[in-house]
Amino acid sequence: MPPPVTFLWPQLLWLLLALPLLVALYIWLLHRKKKLALRYASLSIVKEAMGTGQRVRRHIPPLLLFLAIAAMLLAAARPLAVVTLPMQQDTIILAMDVSGSMRATDVLPTRLAAAQNAAKAFLAELPRNVRVGIVAFAGTASVVQAPTLNHDDLVAAIDRFQLQPGTAIGNGIVLSIATLFPDAGIDLEAMVNGSGNRRGVAIDEGAPGTGKRFTPVRPGSYNTGAIILLTDGQRTTGVDTMEAANMAADRGVRVYTVGVGTVDGETIGFQGWSMRVRLDEDTLKAIANDTQAEYFYAGSADSLKHVYETLRSRLAVEKKETEISALLALAAAVLAIAAAGLSLLWFNRIL
Repeated sequence: MPPPVTFLWPQLLWLLLALPLLVALYIWLLHRKKKLALRYASLSIVKEAMGTGQRVRRHIPPLLLFLAIAAMLLAAARPLAVVTLPMQQDTIILAMDVSGSMRATDVLPTRLAAAQNAAKAFLAELPRNVRVGIVAFAGTASVVQAPTLNHDDLVAAIDRFQLQPGTAIGNGIVLSIATLFPDAGIDLEAMVNGSGNRRGVAIDEGAPGTGKRFTPVRPGSYNTGAIILLTDGQRTTGVDTMEAANMAADRGVRVYTVGVGTVDGETIGFQGWSMRVRLDEDTLKAIANDTQAEYFYAGSADSLKHVYETLRSRLAVEKKETEISALLALAAAVLAIAAAGLSLLWFNRIL
């Protein structure tokens, strides 16, 4: 966790040592003024003329001025603080598992039905200025709805889901990244066939013919898009899941993972075969950790709805290290104006 406040130019903080000198100068001037006053009147007469309230008032404008100077010196050192800001989340990709394991009933009525209902509830509360795209994955991945502001189209796409064999979680992540960055030249087929380097660097160099080489960025630094991955986490085919997560991290894309099902799981059967399907939380936690996002457990239909409600609040704001020099400069200006105004009001002079 970063410290509450850091400074880009900490060496300028030495200037704060001037403040005690200014205070000492102010006290010296008060004593000097008092001595001059005693030449013309006794101390008791001066005190009686001033009154207690007047003696307190005379120190308020200089105090405000000292605070203004302190704020200006701190602003000069360019402080950074972690503040909560509205997140500019222009595009969200819902990457949803439609593999056979999603027919399990450990989340009622089924994992898939519960996920569909929760996703539609999520869309209903999402701000209308946020585009949403939907990627469905099983043995392969496909964009079932390109990013759009039309929630009716998104709901219709969710209702069309059909269960398919296989679970290629990595493919779903890579295709979601490609949907967020349509001009990046990301080649999912090359990764599936093994012709791309790890972390997607060699195949992720920008649009073909541009000659631009992809340069990784800080994980979690991409603030205009995010991926919500909803799955039971058990990969059976396709791109390695953590390789795809690393690719998202290199682009700064957060991948929020939602684990559907129970850790114990259940045995499901279909067309003469049966298998045990369990929730792989370790993989989903690793994906979220690598991309500076969060993992959410959804062990029931109600908890799944709660997860999406929590995600809405997470995506609405973010904590970000931001320079606050302008705020300190504004505070300094307000304090200086207040000091001058009070001095003019009370003593008919500016300080």
